[in-house]
Amino acid sequence: MFLEGSRQDEGKLLGYLFEEASLGIAVEDTEGKLLLTNRALCSMLGYSSEELCHMSCAQFGHPEDSQVDWELFQQLRTCAIDRYSLEKRYVNKDGTLVWGRLNVSILRNSEGPSLVFALLEDITERKRTDEALRKSEGELVEVQRLAGVGNWRWDTRTDTLTWSEELYLLTGLDPKLPPPPFKEHPNLFTAESWSRLRRAVEEALQSGASYELDMEIVRPDFTTKWVIARGEQMRDARGQVIGLRGTVQDITERKRTEEALSSVSRRLIEAQEQERARIARELHDDWSQRMALLQIRLEQFEQDMVGLSSQAIQQLRQIAGVAAEVSSSIHNLSHQLHPSKLDTLGLVASLEGLCREFSQHHLQVQFVHHDIPGQIPKDVPLCLFRIVQEALQNVVKHSRAAEAKVELSGHSDGIDLCVSDSGAGFSPESAQGVSGLGLVSMRERLWLVAGQLSVESEPLHGTQIRVRIPPRGANNAQVTIEGKAHQAGA
Repeated sequence: MFLEGSRQDEGKLLGYLFEEASLGIAVEDTEGKLLLTNRALCSMLGYSSEELCHMSCAQFGHPEDSQVDWELFQQLRTCAIDRYSLEKRYVNKDGTLVWGRLNVSILRNSEGPSLVFALLEDITERKRTDEALRKSEGELVEVQRLAGVGNWRWDTRTDTLTWSEELYLLTGLDPKLPPPPFKEHPNLFTAESWSRLRRAVEEALQSGASYELDMEIVRPDFTTKWVIARGEQMRDARGQVIGLRGTVQDITERKRTEEALSSVSRRLIEAQEQERARIARELHDDWSQRMALLQIRLEQFEQDMVGLSSQAIQQLRQIAGVAAEVSSSIHNLSHQLHPSKLDTLGLVASLEGLCREFSQHHLQVQFVHHDIPGQIPKDVPLCLFRIVQEALQNVVKHSRAAEAKVELSGHSDGIDLCVSDSGAGFSPESAQGVSGLGLVSMRERLWLVAGQLSVESEPLHGTQIRVRIPPRGANNAQVTIEGKAHQAGA
């Protein structure tokens, strides 16, 4: 009863987050028809929830922007991309224009696309802000307050920083004090955010590359805010680099909404694993035992029946052999559905066992591991096990290779996994078809642990599936196929 009550409370919390989120949220089918909307979306577009749930996205999108949206939506449905975002205009019910930043992702199951999640941030004020800035720099302070955007300048010649008033509000620092020098900036961010920002700043100063990063700020009262930090070089009249400038935008509410949706995805995967475990236990504890009893009774029947012909004895033994094969298949299926060794023996031992099973029944699999940390977040081992399981099944089904290799290694940046073979491979032109090789489920699992996935292949030169899972805290999962990267993050 306690567990049931807890789930009800969690469901109420998710429902509250959905309804009270400041971002517009919609759940759609794969044709773009709205199935569920929240209060913010209704307010943004001027329709009631009942009205929106009888409409398609194209009915309230601006005609000049809807075509681009639909083309991206088609790519999403065919697995060419995992998610997309764009800024587009919408037509309110009263005829006024609303600017929105749209983020769309899709939930897939084993049968293909299932549901589409859309986040819509009202950026009408930001668009108006941009126009106002072009007309009058004198309104900058008020504009930043309305948009939740602060700006800064850093003169590297004198190590002088200039902050706008809004940036002080975001960081929670006293605007009466000068901005902290760059050497004190590690205190403004979480360790992971600062590490990425430091690398981006160094790259911007050296090569001129601009950056845009999701960062987590730690305020003096130990509360945190999520921001988008943007930066670029500043040059003098002679073209010499004199520092950097940029903006910081508050995206805390967006992050909270994304976390709520991520929680839904996590629960779906957890429910799937729980059902697998239940079926696996039933196969092992019930059907496997029945098959073992059937084998014993067949053998006993053969011994008890005196005078059976050789043909009858041979048939009995064939039946017993079939029963043994069925029993073995049930055992293997139970293990595939839920790797019980993972709970008791850990990741390395479970992968060793999996590779040994494939070697016995399919192809030779070499397993290599080193420097695996003793403590791994509990959701990571199952993620890696399922990816290896799917990758080896792909080798058996598609590569025609006689051997495969699984390499697992730990390092300061997390855990690396590589599953490779020297089989048939595939060409870059067929990369879109690779999503049928279990990459969809791999991506969904890796997204929940902030992992990265890349697939490298060439005809007649095999395939390599590489995975990297950071210790904790990356913002985006990333998928790369033949050097073409597709962001899997929002």
